[in-house]
Amino acid sequence: MTEKATIKVFIADDHAIVREGLKQILAETRDIVVAGEAENGLDAIKLFRKSECQVMLLDISLPDRSGIEVLKQIKKEKPELAVLMLSMHREDQYAIRSLKAGAAGYLTKQSAPKELVNAIRQVASGLKYISAALAQELANHVNDDHEAPLHETLSDREYQTLTMIASGKTVGMIAKELSLSVKTVSEYRARLLVKMKLKNSAELTHYAIKNQLIE
Repeated sequence: MTEKATIKVFIADDHAIVREGLKQILAETRDIVVAGEAENGLDAIKLFRKSECQVMLLDISLPDRSGIEVLKQIKKEKPELAVLMLSMHREDQYAIRSLKAGAAGYLTKQSAPKELVNAIRQVASGLKYISAALAQELANHVNDDHEAPLHETLSDREYQTLTMIASGKTVGMIAKELSLSVKTVSEYRARLLVKMKLKNSAELTHYAIKNQLIE
């Protein structure tokens, strides 16, 4: 494999163990090398500019900002970069939002190493990557005559707020985790309650559990 054919990958994930695991998997391939890494969104944006990567593995849940926010910023600066989103969330929760924001593909962290390697090679060649399970989910949506679920009307930040509240986090905890003011998070909460026609956090949590938006 020539240097020209080598796929350079940048890893952005806040868990050191996950990054090491990914690097170990990729070290076993001849055509893929890790060209850089970051543990939060800000570093991901800063450091990828200095790398010559063709593919970024981007965690959707970074400590300082949403992975989708980072994705949008990176795609503005380097539209040709193939970004493969990694997540602990079930595919149908965040995959469509990621793809709409410019991601080249979406994988859960439970995916097999072989699937990860195949996905990297596929997006590096300019194609999109989705798993067979997600392809089936998308096909089901196409043939569905019912209106879209209310949570699909939310912005990315409103949706993130919804899942965090439903997971038991207070507005103050969310504000600290996302580096936002309590007032801003409260506004997101108020807006999403109106959009979803819910009265309070208890109803919101019930909705999230019923629609399997949280584990």
